[in-house]
Amino acid sequence: GASKWDVREKVWDYLEASGLADFPRPVHRRIPNFKGSHQACSSIKELDVFDRAREIKVDPDKPLEGVRLAALQARKTLLVPTPRLRTGLFNKIVPPSGATKEILRICATSQGVKEYSVPVGLDGKARVDLVVVGSVAVSEKGWRIGKGEGYADMEYAMMVSMGAVREDTPVITIVHDCQVIDIAEELLDDHDLTVDYILTPTRTIKTNCKRPKPQGIIWHKVSYEMLGKIPILKVLRYREKQTGKDVTLQDEHSDLASANTPAALNEKAMAENTRPQAAMGSAQIGQHYVESDSLSPRLEGSGMITTVYVGNIPPSVRVSELKCALREFHATPLRLNWQGAQHRAFLDYKDKAAAESAVSSLKGLSLRGNTLRVELARNQRNKG
Repeated sequence: GASKWDVREKVWDYLEASGLADFPRPVHRRIPNFKGSHQACSSIKELDVFDRAREIKVDPDKPLEGVRLAALQARKTLLVPTPRLRTGLFNKIVPPSGATKEILRICATSQGVKEYSVPVGLDGKARVDLVVVGSVAVSEKGWRIGKGEGYADMEYAMMVSMGAVREDTPVITIVHDCQVIDIAEELLDDHDLTVDYILTPTRTIKTNCKRPKPQGIIWHKVSYEMLGKIPILKVLRYREKQTGKDVTLQDEHSDLASANTPAALNEKAMAENTRPQAAMGSAQIGQHYVESDSLSPRLEGSGMITTVYVGNIPPSVRVSELKCALREFHATPLRLNWQGAQHRAFLDYKDKAAAESAVSSLKGLSLRGNTLRVELARNQRNKG
C-alpha cells in the first residue's frame, strides 16, 4: 500500500542515515547525489548506445555530472534542460575552443551550464540519440520514481511532441545500488517515463522494459498553472492545436465557467471588432494600421500603456494569424499596431505587468517556421 511519496521518503532517509548521501545535502526533495556517483557515471562509456549517440540530453542534477563530462570529453552534443523549463527546453553546452580537461569539468557542472551554454529553440531541430535522467528510485524492470515534480516526464513528452526522440531512443538513469528497489506497477501512471539502462557504482542493468514510454504530452493532465510556469508548453500546445489534436487541459471546464468575466468579454470584444479586418487577408500585407479594443477608446492619456515589440514575422504571415496566437496564449493586447512590410508589430498593454506577462507567455512562439522576437519595445525598456 506504499505510495510514491512513501518510497521517496524511505530512499532519502536511508541515504542520509547510512552516510551514502553526498553534496548537496540534505538529499530530501532532490534527485539525490550519492558517494560513488562519478564511478556509476563513468560506466556509461562502456555502452554501445553511448558510443553511437551524437546528441545526448542529460538532466542538470548533481549525480549526473559525470555523464555530462563524459559526453563533453567524447565531443558529443550535450543538451541540458533549462531549470524548471522556465525559459525554454534545452541549453546546448558549448565549451570554448581548445578547452582543457579542467574547463570541460567546469562545463559539466551547474556553474558551467550557466556560463557555457546557448539556448536551443523549438526550431533548433534537436535529434536526441540518448536520454539520461536522475531518479529517486528505480526497479530492475525499468520503472522509475522521480522527485515528484514531473519535470523529467514532461521533458520527455515535450521531446516526443517536438520530434526530438523516437520510440527506440534509449533512456538511462544513474543511481546508487540502494535506490534499485521493487516498485509496484500500480504506482505508475501513463505519463511516467521508464528506463532502459540503470547504472550504479557496481552494476550495469539492462531492464528490457516492455512498458511503453509516454507518446507525447497528455494535455488533459496539464493544468493552467503548469502552462503558466512553463512558457514553452504554450507554444507546443498551440502547434498541436493547429494540427487538429485535442489539447483540452485538466481544468479547461473552469475556463468555460469564467467565459463571462469582464476580462473574457474584453478579449471577445477585441476578437469581434477585428474580425472584418482580418478577413481582408493578404490585402493587409505591407500596410500599417492600428486595431483598438472598443472598450478602451482613450489609451494615450493614461500614461500606463506599455508596448511590446514583436519582430521576425515571416512575410507570408497575416495579421489574423498573429491575433489568433495572441488569443490562444492569453496575451490579447488593448491595441495592435501591425507593420507587415517591416515584419513587425507593436502590442499595447494596460501596464508594465501585463506587458511583461505577455512577453513571458509568447517567448519561443513560432509562426511558419520563424521564432518571433518578443520583447518590451525599446522606449519602454529605457523607462526603467
